[in-house]
Amino acid sequence: MKLNKQGAEIYIPDNADVETALKRTTHMAISAHQDDIEIMAYHGILNCFGQEDKWFFGVVATDGAGSPRDDIYKDYTDEDMKAIRKIEQKKAAFVGEYSGVAMLYYTSSEVKNPNNQEVVSELAEIIRKAQPEILYTHNLADKHDTHVATAVKVIKAVRSLPKELRPKKIIGCEVWRNLDWLADDKKVMMDVSGHQNIAAAVLAVHDSQICGGKRYDLANQGRRLANATFSESHGVDKYEALSYGMDLTPLAEDDSLNIIKYVTGYIDEFKKNVEDKVGKMLK
Repeated sequence: MKLNKQGAEIYIPDNADVETALKRTTHMAISAHQDDIEIMAYHGILNCFGQEDKWFFGVVATDGAGSPRDDIYKDYTDEDMKAIRKIEQKKAAFVGEYSGVAMLYYTSSEVKNPNNQEVVSELAEIIRKAQPEILYTHNLADKHDTHVATAVKVIKAVRSLPKELRPKKIIGCEVWRNLDWLADDKKVMMDVSGHQNIAAAVLAVHDSQICGGKRYDLANQGRRLANATFSESHGVDKYEALSYGMDLTPLAEDDSLNIIKYVTGYIDEFKKNVEDKVGKMLK
């Protein structure tokens, strides 16, 4: 499979051919940036780790230029950062035993451009070839523009495919906004308690980001622990680590659903829940 952009690459840790790596995929994550996969989609990595019949495949939409940098990376150019972030993503794929990872190398502006069909078409082709059962991407309420743009491109890509080729489940995940505000019965609860050493390792290899001034490793571990503890106020913890997801599957099942109205429907439900709770105490 030939990717569109110069610098784009597919890395297969076990040296299988690309077609095999895609065909065996059961869980796929499509993220905006390198390290987003390891932050938001560890549930997929964990479920496939060490399994012969389950394989995780990652897709990174952008080239990684423009990220904050400090320490040994403080004088790196954007080109230097693109190169090191590609290496770091390969390290994560190797440690996590991914089926493969495709680094598409688009600029953020290309992904954020609503009229850019090239990104949509390439994502659609990857999804079509892999036909994953579960697809992880960013949630539509994320506060990072490139994350939201990636999620929208993913939905457009899925909708361009025949329904029999679409993933059975699509989950919008947490990076730049937590999803604890979702109603409990609307949260996708993802138990990520297992292999905490692997969870730490696949993110820790993104050294340019962590030493670059952002402790994503500690923050992500803390979020998962907080989710596990605060998920239930009247019972003992059921999980050691928990990630929340937004169910985006209905957007793939019904092409007539408006994407904006779909996500704001969750927000309206949260607003009503707060109004009802406070109102009950004011009566």
